[in-house]
Amino acid sequence: MLNVAIVGPGLVGSALIEQLVAHSRSPCFAALPIAVVGIINSKKMAVSSTPFAVGDLNEWKSKVLGGSAAAADLAQFADTVAALKGPTAVVDCTSSDTIAELYPLWLSKGLHVVTPNKKAFSGDISLFRKIQELTTSPQGPSVYHEATVGAGLPVLSTLNDLVRTGDKIVKVEGIFSGTLSYLFNNFSIPGATQKFSDCVSVAKASGYTEPDPRDDLNGMDVARKVTILGRVAGHELSIDTLPVENIVPEQLRSVTTAEEFMSRLPEFDEHFKQLNEEALASGSVLRYVGMVDGVNNQSSVKLARYPLDHPFASLKGSDNIIAFTTERFPNPLIVQGAGAGAAVTAFGIFADLIKVCERFGAN
Repeated sequence: MLNVAIVGPGLVGSALIEQLVAHSRSPCFAALPIAVVGIINSKKMAVSSTPFAVGDLNEWKSKVLGGSAAAADLAQFADTVAALKGPTAVVDCTSSDTIAELYPLWLSKGLHVVTPNKKAFSGDISLFRKIQELTTSPQGPSVYHEATVGAGLPVLSTLNDLVRTGDKIVKVEGIFSGTLSYLFNNFSIPGATQKFSDCVSVAKASGYTEPDPRDDLNGMDVARKVTILGRVAGHELSIDTLPVENIVPEQLRSVTTAEEFMSRLPEFDEHFKQLNEEALASGSVLRYVGMVDGVNNQSSVKLARYPLDHPFASLKGSDNIIAFTTERFPNPLIVQGAGAGAAVTAFGIFADLIKVCERFGAN
């Protein structure tokens, strides 16, 4: 049995619990017994020496973290789940820097870590190295973070396979933001007439953007993903030195509220219209891309032009697309699909939990 302890059961954590409940009822469970034994949020926590009942997990907010649950204490939670019989994986579903900094401590207790939290793998390089050092032994513990890039898409697993089989990474290039994918797939296509500010408004109303769209348009989320990919590929990329193009108009970067930003964004529609018209006139479209340059150390995050016959130009909706150009794949190996959303992110975490279960014993 692989014990699973979930930290931060928000949208993604709730989707993961749903998937693990469904798994417990499936024929696959006998070969891959994976069960939730711990849940902690900012206020309450609960740990059990045996898996929580399905009925309780279906209503975990009231039946697991209800009135009788203990007050949240993350240190005590980690100690308790570390003492359980059998392998235990802590699933960090937060985006917290503070919690990411706890990974070495958890690993030192023999806990495995599975997470969509990008902070440990894109932040201070010393933390990244410490995690690597603690996970070198085949006997464990282990860290899996497929869902940090592309949610459930097989991006990091593909890159890891390429690296471990000795392929030479020439370039990893992609559209890593579902928000920016949606924006430019609708704004920058032949025949489109929608203003850029209108595209942002629709994306915000549809739930594609952060509450403040500047958090998407500044490129920092893409920069974190590029940093992670670069480090997995063996490059010491840093988010602090990576060139990142912030497409938020400079005059709007310091406005106080998202509402003010949205109200003033139409002032800059002409700027974006000109960029788009210049691209279309050259037979290209605009796409916001991140790139790991494995040859010339010119990794970057920027708004770039792509010809109409390029795979990035024909992308639809809010999909992600990642192209791996290597010595063995001079014609890029491409991964494409939904790169955001609770269900697909939970799938990526679940797939990583299966890897832990297979490596370190189901029994």
